[in-house]
Amino acid sequence: MSHPSNNIHKKPIVLSLSGHDPSGGAGIQADTESIHYFGCHPCSIITCLTVQDSYTVHRLIPLDSINILEQANTLLNDLAVSAIKIGLTGSVECVEAIASLLRKHPNIPVIFDPVLACGDGTPLADTALINTIRKKLLPLTTVLTPNTLEAVKLTGLSNSTDIKALGAQLLEQGVASVLITGGHTPGPSIFNHFFQAHEAIHVSKWPRQAGEFHGTGCTLAASIAALIAQGTSLSNAIEQAQEYTNTCISHAQQIGHGQAFPVRL
Repeated sequence: MSHPSNNIHKKPIVLSLSGHDPSGGAGIQADTESIHYFGCHPCSIITCLTVQDSYTVHRLIPLDSINILEQANTLLNDLAVSAIKIGLTGSVECVEAIASLLRKHPNIPVIFDPVLACGDGTPLADTALINTIRKKLLPLTTVLTPNTLEAVKLTGLSNSTDIKALGAQLLEQGVASVLITGGHTPGPSIFNHFFQAHEAIHVSKWPRQAGEFHGTGCTLAASIAALIAQGTSLSNAIEQAQEYTNTCISHAQQIGHGQAFPVRL
């Protein structure tokens, strides 16, 4: 039986590999909502379960890397994925599995939000995991979106290191481009710095909104992935994703008793 073709309006596909946040504020759910907003079809593979609420992550439950790879290979054999977004990994084995997958698909842009701690500062990655991310994932990343604290951990430099030196070091480690977000730096405004090799540093200034927020990094990185999947230029994708994230924060709601959740419109 034949079916009418609907390929004329087929949405670009974004594959998200990230953790599951049962509170619904971050992780896979935040990715899916953001990807859908920008007109793409979200596919998802959970890398890590969490015991989590609006305050913090209480425990990580990493999933078997063999199962992660089987799901990813099955999807990529069937679907034309236009971008891959990576979030919480949770284990060395997961990072190694994702790296092996990316090496098989070098033409798919990779947007990586290196979730190394939750919003209250609770660490989600030990030294072994951070070192594996440095060696295995960073050289395969198209756009890296760390906050300043994550940039320090990934470079191994000190907390007092100048932001320009952090960006330069991440580029030297093999990242194609990096957007270092400044939400953890005090002041009335947030300054995000975008670095590309042989390009001038682009600085975006955003008003600091009152409160603590859950899932902003996921929203930003997933939005960049969706925009790139749509064919948006890298510089425009970076700018539009920041604007969208800022809007989502401005509509944030206090769902639980901890951090507020951005509303992904």
